[in-house]
Amino acid sequence: MADAIGDAMPERREFLHTSGEHREDGSYVVARRGANSTGNRKVFDSFERAERLYARLPARFTAEEVGRTGITGSRRHMLIRHFAEHPVFDCSVVERSPLTVEKRNRPDGTTEVAAGD
Repeated sequence: MADAIGDAMPERREFLHTSGEHREDGSYVVARRGANSTGNRKVFDSFERAERLYARLPARFTAEEVGRTGITGSRRHMLIRHFAEHPVFDCSVVERSPLTVEKRNRPDGTTEVAAGD
């Protein structure tokens, strides 16, 4: 019975500033850690959608570039932090003001994310 309950529970991973949740319906939710309002989360149809957003961003990006994808307000900064914290996204914060992330190059010279999570 414990295994059945575990299989039905969504997978949630907490990082320093953000969390990521793989929901049973296939969606992926990025949230500001410890916050409960909807203004502090972004729901993607799937984790792959988050990966595609990341792949479309330039090698060095800020909230301005994230905002060009239609994401508004504090969600832009939350996503920047989440990309920097989540191990699938090979990037790191290089400036705090403005909050800026830079993708690291893969061994093959690309800055694309790896498939899967």
